[in-house]
Amino acid sequence: MTSLSDIGVADAKPPRKTALMIATGLLRRVLAGTATRAILAVVLALLVTAILILIAGKDPLLAYVALLKGAFGSIDRIAFGLNKSTPYILAGLGVALCFRARVINIGAEGQIALGGIGATAVALGGVTLPGLLLMPLALLGGAACGALWAALAAFVSLKRGVHEVLCTLLLNFVGVLVVSAALHGRMGEPGAGFPQSPLLPRPLWLPKLLAGTDLHIGILLAVVATVACHILFWRTTFGFRLRIMGASRDAARYVGISQVRQTTRVMLLAGGLAGLAGGVEVLGMHYRLIEGFSAGFGFNAVGVALLASLNPLAVLPAGLFIGFLEAGALAMQREVGVPSSLVFVIQGLTMVFVLCALGLRGERSKV
Repeated sequence: MTSLSDIGVADAKPPRKTALMIATGLLRRVLAGTATRAILAVVLALLVTAILILIAGKDPLLAYVALLKGAFGSIDRIAFGLNKSTPYILAGLGVALCFRARVINIGAEGQIALGGIGATAVALGGVTLPGLLLMPLALLGGAACGALWAALAAFVSLKRGVHEVLCTLLLNFVGVLVVSAALHGRMGEPGAGFPQSPLLPRPLWLPKLLAGTDLHIGILLAVVATVACHILFWRTTFGFRLRIMGASRDAARYVGISQVRQTTRVMLLAGGLAGLAGGVEVLGMHYRLIEGFSAGFGFNAVGVALLASLNPLAVLPAGLFIGFLEAGALAMQREVGVPSSLVFVIQGLTMVFVLCALGLRGERSKV
């Protein structure tokens, strides 16, 4: 009788996996469930919105074609969509990490606003430094101010017992008022008809990725931040502690994880990312601080995090979706007569369907 060893089965070795195969498998496993839920949610939201467009007496197909043309119809439109997506991605990463740790941070808008102040203050206060040195310092200043604003919310929540939802929500309004007060004070441009700072020196503007367009390097910063947050969350002890906190606060206390320390750290990280988004918006889009520049960004960041199912790596495509959706909204209104506000209906319905999918599956985060 022939044994397995006689035909070489015992000596057979499994094929060696290359680094590319391992990375591809990991990416596929991480995104599989998230992508399926997101695509189904988007399709359902578009179908429901199509019914509303029909009720309004318009052709849904023409409306969606106009939406696509407005978002992807030219290089300039694509550049606009990428720039629009950048603050959503950066702030959405911080929101997703907080939510995974069961820290409900909805204060990204105020953190973005303070980030804009920090970047502008550094840019206007260090004009004697070379632009190549001052630009990253301005971005770091924005990130630092956003982190400090988030730390303030964490302090009030942890030390005074106020729920973080209330803290972060109310500090959004305070942050917007701080920007307004700064622009009506010494940071404002004298004689300007609108509350704004003086135009920043050209060497401080973010470099363009494509000549002849407004596309700046902020989208590259968003991609790098996405990869870094993914590694931080899944490949470090800090991320492991966050996942333990999100899965069970009792288990976290049992193994000695400090809720105060971890909450403070994740809020600092989220605030820093949102503050960086504010600095990118000031240095890359407006080239000055403008009153109300952060309006809506923070709440859209929450939507991006939910659309990504709180998966840091999925925040990138989710942010791009929201950014390009808004980029094509005006074209849909202009060419078909469909109100651009329907874009917010699509966003809201998408969030509802994603949350319904999570609830029906009873999904629990992997630890």
